[in-house]
Amino acid sequence: MRTSRSVVIGVDSSTQSTKAVAVDAVTGELLAVGRAPHTVTGTGGARESDPEEWWTALGAAVRAAVRGAGVPADSVTGIAVAGQQHGLVTLGADGRPLRPALLWNDTRSAPQAAALAADLGGPEAWLERTGSVPVASMTAAKWQWLREHEPAHAAATTGVRLPHDYLTERLTGHAVTDPGDASGTCWYGNGGADGSTGAHASPGANETNGTTDADRAQGDAYDAQGDAYGAPDAAYDAPGDAYDPTILNLLGLDEALLPAVAPTGAARVGTLTAAAAEALGLPRTVVVAAGTGDNMAAAVGLGLGGAGLLDHPVVSLGTSGTVFAATRTRPDRPGLAGFAGTDGTYLPLGCTLNCTLAVDRFATLLGLDREDAAPGGAGGVVVLPYLDGERTPDLPHAAGLVTGLRHTTDPRTILGAAYEGAAFTVLRALDELLAACGLDPKEPAVRDRPLRLIGGGARGRAWTDTVRRLSGRPLVVPAAGELVALGAAALAAGAVTGEDPVALATAWGTGAGEVLPPLARDTETWDRISGVLTAASPALLR
Repeated sequence: MRTSRSVVIGVDSSTQSTKAVAVDAVTGELLAVGRAPHTVTGTGGARESDPEEWWTALGAAVRAAVRGAGVPADSVTGIAVAGQQHGLVTLGADGRPLRPALLWNDTRSAPQAAALAADLGGPEAWLERTGSVPVASMTAAKWQWLREHEPAHAAATTGVRLPHDYLTERLTGHAVTDPGDASGTCWYGNGGADGSTGAHASPGANETNGTTDADRAQGDAYDAQGDAYGAPDAAYDAPGDAYDPTILNLLGLDEALLPAVAPTGAARVGTLTAAAAEALGLPRTVVVAAGTGDNMAAAVGLGLGGAGLLDHPVVSLGTSGTVFAATRTRPDRPGLAGFAGTDGTYLPLGCTLNCTLAVDRFATLLGLDREDAAPGGAGGVVVLPYLDGERTPDLPHAAGLVTGLRHTTDPRTILGAAYEGAAFTVLRALDELLAACGLDPKEPAVRDRPLRLIGGGARGRAWTDTVRRLSGRPLVVPAAGELVALGAAALAAGAVTGEDPVALATAWGTGAGEVLPPLARDTETWDRISGVLTAASPALLR
C-alpha cells in the first residue's frame, strides 16, 4: 500500500460501460482506472439498459480503481458520477426502476418529439424556454413515449431520474441533479413566461432508491459535521433556472417526481449511505458531489468553463459524435442543444448519433480493420453512415446511404468514405455551433483556433487524419484518455475542498496533449458529401 493521501474518485457511467478513476486530489495524478461493462438491448429504434446493472458496474469499477491505486479505502475523500445524458429512469414506490431505462439513442420517441415541438407553439417557443427543441434523444420525448405506449408504467412512476441522478441517489439517498444534466431534459430552462421558476425543495424531498430511514439518519449525522470533508449540505434550488411549469403541464409530469437541482456539479450532496459504502468498499465519510452529464464532465476535464477556456471548440468521437464549447451565451439554434455547463456557464452542443460505432460496423461488413481506410473522396464514393437514424441533421428514421460505387471501387475506399461521412456530419454541426456563439467559422482567428479532439476516435489515425483533412484546423489531442471520469474527479475534489473544479482540472493539466498542425482543407470531398446529403434528405433519408 502506498502512503495515504487524499484520493478522489471520478465515475464515467457511459452507454457501454462504467469507468472509475482514482486521482490524487492535490496533484491530479491518475493512480488507476477500474472498468465494468454494461448491456444494451433493443432492436430497430429501441435502446435500453437496466439501471441496476449500472449500479453493480459502478461498485465493481470503483473497487477495481481503489485496488489498482494501491491506497487504503479511507484515503478516498470524495466521489462524483458523470453519466450518459438524456436517459429516462422511472422509479416505482420501492425506489427501484420499474423498467429498463430508455437510452439517449433510443429513437422510438421521434413522433412524440415532433408532436411536443408543435404543441408548445413550434421550435422558437422551446428555444426561448429551454434552449433546445425536442428531438428523439431528449428525455421529455421519452417520457411522452412512455405515457403513450406504457401508460401503466407511467402511472406507477414515483420518481423520474437521469442516469447520473439515479446513481448519485443510490450513493447518498438524496434525489439531486445539476444544471448541466438537467438542461438535457427539455423541461428545465429559464422559467415560464410569467416569471415563475418552479424552485425545488432541498435534498430529501424525494429520497427513494430503497434507502432506509436509518441510512438517511446516519447520513444526516455525517453531513451535519461540516468537518474537513466540506461544508454541510445546502438546500438546492436553481435561481432563475428551474423546471418549466408550462412544459411539465404539457407532459403531464408532476414536479414532485423530479430531483432537486444543485447549483453546480461540484456541490456537496452528502456522504455515502451505509449500503453504498458497503457496495463500494469505502468509508461512510466519503463526500458525494452532485455530478453531471458526460459532456459537461468532459468540458471540466478539458479545463473549459468560467475559470478556464471559453469559446474553444471540442469534437468528441465516440458512439455519438459531439461538438461543444463553454461560452457565456446560450445560442438559440434549432439544430443545437442549449445546454448549461455544470459550473454556471453554457455548454451549447451539437450531437450526431452515428460516429465510431457506425464506422466500425462498416469495417466489419467490409472485412477490414478499422485503420484500413483509404480516402473515399478520391474514388467519388460518398457514405452517409446513418445506421441508427440521425439527430443532427434531424433525420430520426434515416438509414445508411452509399453512393458512387464502381466495379473498380476498393473496399478500403468505401471505409474511408464512411469515416468522411461521419466526420463531415460532426464538423457541419461544429460550424453551426460556432456561428450560434457569435463566431464566424471562416474568420482566420476562429478558423485557426485548435480543435480539441477527444473520445475513442481521437486515438485512431484514420479518424484524426480525416478530421484534419475535412476541417483544415490544427488539433489538440489530450493525452488523458478518460476525460469524462477525470472531469468527474475534479467535481469530487471541488466538493471536498470548495475549489472551482475547472480551475482544479486546469492545474492538474488533464486537458494537455499533442498538437497536430493543420492540413489543407479537402473542400472537394466536403462539397460532394454536402451535395449528396441535400439531394438525398427529402426522398431517401426521412
